[in-house]
Amino acid sequence: MKGDGFLRRLFLFAIILLISYSSWSAYGKPSSYSEIKTALITIKDDLDSLKKNENITDFFQSLDMRMISLVQQLETKTDKLSKDQPEILFSVEKPKLKAPDKQAFSIYNIELGDLRRDVEKQIGKPKRESFNEYGVKWYAYHENYQNFMMVAYNKKGKVAALYTNNDLVTSTKGISLGTEKDKVLNILGEPLSKIQKGLIYYQFQQNRDYDMFRLVGSYVTVFYDKHEDNTVTAIQIVDEHLEANKREFYTKASTKLKEGFEFQLFDLTNATRVKHQLGILNWDEHVKMTARRHSNDMAENNYFDHKNLKGQSPFDRMTEDNIIFTLAGENLATGQFSSIFAHEGLMNSLGHRKNILKPGFENLGVGVAFNSKSQPYYTQKYFTK
Repeated sequence: MKGDGFLRRLFLFAIILLISYSSWSAYGKPSSYSEIKTALITIKDDLDSLKKNENITDFFQSLDMRMISLVQQLETKTDKLSKDQPEILFSVEKPKLKAPDKQAFSIYNIELGDLRRDVEKQIGKPKRESFNEYGVKWYAYHENYQNFMMVAYNKKGKVAALYTNNDLVTSTKGISLGTEKDKVLNILGEPLSKIQKGLIYYQFQQNRDYDMFRLVGSYVTVFYDKHEDNTVTAIQIVDEHLEANKREFYTKASTKLKEGFEFQLFDLTNATRVKHQLGILNWDEHVKMTARRHSNDMAENNYFDHKNLKGQSPFDRMTEDNIIFTLAGENLATGQFSSIFAHEGLMNSLGHRKNILKPGFENLGVGVAFNSKSQPYYTQKYFTK
């Protein structure tokens, strides 16, 4: 009878362990199991010596106490992991949008030519500023990455460029986020197939996931999500003078531009995650350096691969840099002339998209490098400790 009771308790204990392990997996496994492993070894040793134990009642009482203690440890660790998870849903009010007054498009009721002081009176101060490919800065505005948009200003403090991947777009043309590609082409007509920089025309790829249109006073790039029925997922608007000042297809490499691309790709990723009801990733400086070294290696040695020339995988390189992880992933991009184009391209590649939208990731570092032609290489490192 006592043996039957012991088996029932052992079976119950195994079920509790399984449930607790499943709960951990939902948040990412803890980095150390030493306490629990020690307790299990102790119980196993006691079971091995059960035959030699003359006082069976005392043995079971002792075993029950250790089981209770171990379950309490599991509950404590699970509770801590739950509290450590980033907030996924935020209560941010969507702004009331109106049709643009002067341009074909507006974002968050802001148009090209608006004054910076009027913009920030309406939406507050930026959360980040970083250099972009136009030789000016992107100013990122958002509330916990909701209502996300980026604005660039010219020397007179007027809006010279806008971008958003949030539902903040209004248009006199009847185009907004979620509009089908066929409808966009029907309304705006034939998109540009090339763009002139200096004396050279640069041809756009035929299988691209975006269209650029030359409208009055501006260039409007409409990005599509092919995994959402080829509907509009983001829009960039650039003043014609700012675009004309960009004399090369790839902007000359600089430390400021490298750091700008890194932070922009990080912010774009988080804005997209929140848009899909996922938690915000933390910036990790340590893994950024791992990512940057791989981008440097690809740029200097003219290759593009997750494995480096030494045969090391993304995980080998993280381990070599003493980064502890239980879950990790890597995204690579090259050829795109900005982080916006890189991000939108990654979202249209299913494997990369899965990394961007993986619920289990908690941290992200982005590393950018340029080759001798100023072509950027982007590496994203996702991981959970």
